[in-house]
Amino acid sequence: MSPDAGTDTRTAPPRQRERMRRPRLESLFPPTLFTAGLVALGWALVREGGHWSEPRHGAQTVVIGLYLLWTLLELRVTFRAAPRVSGGDDRGTMQWYGAARGAVVATALFVAPWWQGWGPGQWLAAAVFVCGAALRLAAIRRLGRFYSHKVRTLGDHEVVTDGPYRLVRHPAYSGMVLAHAGFVGVLANPLSVAAFLALLLPAVVLRIRAEERALTDLRGYAAYARHRKRLIPAVW
Repeated sequence: MSPDAGTDTRTAPPRQRERMRRPRLESLFPPTLFTAGLVALGWALVREGGHWSEPRHGAQTVVIGLYLLWTLLELRVTFRAAPRVSGGDDRGTMQWYGAARGAVVATALFVAPWWQGWGPGQWLAAAVFVCGAALRLAAIRRLGRFYSHKVRTLGDHEVVTDGPYRLVRHPAYSGMVLAHAGFVGVLANPLSVAAFLALLLPAVVLRIRAEERALTDLRGYAAYARHRKRLIPAVW
């Protein structure tokens, strides 16, 4: 029985109490990380905006502002409840993935970048960031109510095969990787590059594998997956 059905968590066995407590803790993780991210991005935006007249700071302010806007555009998904949930298991990937993303953003914002000026490399990185964020938002929009930050399937879950999903099986993660590669390129420093390569990329891979364990039983998913790579067309 669940706590909603009347179980007293104080008298339940330790393992049962842990199982009952875990969904509550997991439900708090995305909003908490989201709030911390907004605070960090807002602070960095004010900091960079104070030097708006300098070309490098002005361009970085725009990129940080766009990241903040992107985060706000995912607000509804972050706090959305998922009805009729079945199957799936995050296996701790949501926490690792969220913490890795937070580490990339924090190190990019709070550690001084390599670049002293603003040149073609930063413009290219900014364009990669914008394209990645746009791809992720398009994938989330196309998936609609089937999309969630938590690994799960709904009772009437369907396999989506059009839009960005014609190209790869997980375009939202493709967009996430591209966007953060661009963001790190704009605000590159040793720690942000290390966080991107050593934390975020492995977290995305594990996250995708956890999602595919949940999607395997969906009718039509195996056939769809045979003809599309997971993250990068023709690669993986």
